Amino acid sequence: MTTAGWELSYDVTAFQRQAAAYLESHPARCTALLTTAENLRVHGPRSYGGGDPRFGWWRATDGGPVEAAFVYTPPSPPLLGPMPDRAARELAVALRLTGADLTGVKGVDGSAQAFAETWTDDAPRTWAVAFRLRLLRLAELAPPRPAPPGTGRRATPGDVPMAAAWMRAFIADTGQETGPDTDFTAHVTRRIANGGLYLWEADGRPVSMAAHSLVVAGQSRVGPVYTPRECRGRGYGAAATAAATRSALTAGARQVLLFADAANPTSNALYERLGYRLLGHHVDIDFA
Repeated sequence: MTTAGWELSYDVTAFQRQAAAYLESHPARCTALLTTAENLRVHGPRSYGGGDPRFGWWRATDGGPVEAAFVYTPPSPPLLGPMPDRAARELAVALRLTGADLTGVKGVDGSAQAFAETWTDDAPRTWAVAFRLRLLRLAELAPPRPAPPGTGRRATPGDVPMAAAWMRAFIADTGQETGPDTDFTAHVTRRIANGGLYLWEADGRPVSMAAHSLVVAGQSRVGPVYTPRECRGRGYGAAATAAATRSALTAGARQVLLFADAANPTSNALYERLGYRLLGHHVDIDFA
């Protein structure tokens, strides 16, 4: 008999099989879970440069359908899909029993807070929202007009050192935290192998980059988007984002998504001009 509550696993294939109906019924709101699990299946756990990934799915009743899921790739915080508060609280208890040492949690606004409250309710820790993110979905692509000078191209293995440095700079610019062993080279190598990392070049040199994830369950997610500080304000980021978006559509994505920092009106206005519209709200929570 299939029991109620959380079932935890280290097997990505089992996760994709057990949670398939749930994930595919919420492909946009489960975008991070879908793409992370597929990357782990294709490239293996070392592609995330941390400990053994863990997965889980939750049923409210014995034999009932899966109504919640998460993916955890240490040292990064667990990613929660949309779920009832009850499931989020039960997950915090279940992960604590495994001895997990979490630095935070990420997920849909509401369930992530419920998890955080339970995780810190009997520990000498507090929690705080580090980032509020807007989940955007493409309505219709509107490339920048006029287009900035230059051309877009798909990144190649020869671009790995530069792209890894830019990825590190992106993390620093956005105030995100990574573990000391974070392997940016492995990260961009995976992106390039997937064929989803694009560069915008002007005067014969790269001036901006944007990526999109693998197409899974009909959706692909654009990001990160990064332009070096000295190249900003010239439309390069918009052009790179449009190139990555067009690539995702060509690859078969029925939905193209993008996370934007809710506190950055410049980037939000840019994505709106390109045709992205608000779908939902997510949060990144830190435990202090």
